[in-house]
Amino acid sequence: MSPRKVTVAAGTVTLRRSGGKEPQVLLVHRPAYDDWTLPKGKLEPDEYEAVAAARETLEETGVTVHLHQPLDQMRYEINGGAKVVHYWLASPQKQKKRKPDKEVDKVVWLSPRAAFARMSYEHEKDVVRRALAAEPTTAVLVVRHSKAMLRKHWSGRDQARPVTARGRKQAKALIPLLRAFGVDRLTSSSSVRCMQTLAPFGKASGLEVEGWTVLSEEIGEDNPKGVTTFMRRLAAEAVASGTVVAVCGHRPVLPTMLEALGLENRAMQTAAAIIIHLDAAGAVVATEFHRPRA
Repeated sequence: MSPRKVTVAAGTVTLRRSGGKEPQVLLVHRPAYDDWTLPKGKLEPDEYEAVAAARETLEETGVTVHLHQPLDQMRYEINGGAKVVHYWLASPQKQKKRKPDKEVDKVVWLSPRAAFARMSYEHEKDVVRRALAAEPTTAVLVVRHSKAMLRKHWSGRDQARPVTARGRKQAKALIPLLRAFGVDRLTSSSSVRCMQTLAPFGKASGLEVEGWTVLSEEIGEDNPKGVTTFMRRLAAEAVASGTVVAVCGHRPVLPTMLEALGLENRAMQTAAAIIIHLDAAGAVVATEFHRPRA
């Protein structure tokens, strides 16, 4: 018996807030199904789920969003298999007019009450309720550097050891992930392979990559107190300012970096990312792991 096909999709609960006014929910109407639903769609090959959520929201609504904490995963039966949809809470950054087509012919912002009255699916209403109840968070993205040259093939200082062709591909693949979460600060070990991992996004977004020797393998591995102090200060600054920060480190130093933010150590492949969502007090509300896509 052949395995059942599982289709993976992603979408958002995008909330528009204005001052102290009631938030509005972004919905779309699909003429083929005559339903009102949250923006969502299937993943493209080798696409991050989070990137698909932001991309599909833009394609279906014309709204560019930044993602916040993950919400529920919905699983339901479809013809010939099952479908799993990953949802994120999102906020709008800008909106352009979208021409109606056979996929989506109407895009609306509605109050929660009006949205619940119009929405076609109960499970999506549950996701919206969770989004409305969610507390504000700030994200810190911890990234392991992309694939570097092997030490045995490098004759220079280890801090200057660069990434490989695969590593450059991995670093480029990180661009849409960091963009989806609205990263606006880049910090890194001062080692070349870490700086090179964040450099493509920095170039694409006009951000400089800050290099810190305390996070380098040579210094950080033997200085857990210094790494812990740095990471906690970085997180506190991010939460206080609402800045979304990405920080790149090395395998031997990553356990200390994660523990400083209240997480247990876990294995991370090269170019993997852990996204940590912190509340106003700096406590962990949610985490998500994104494996490399190259």
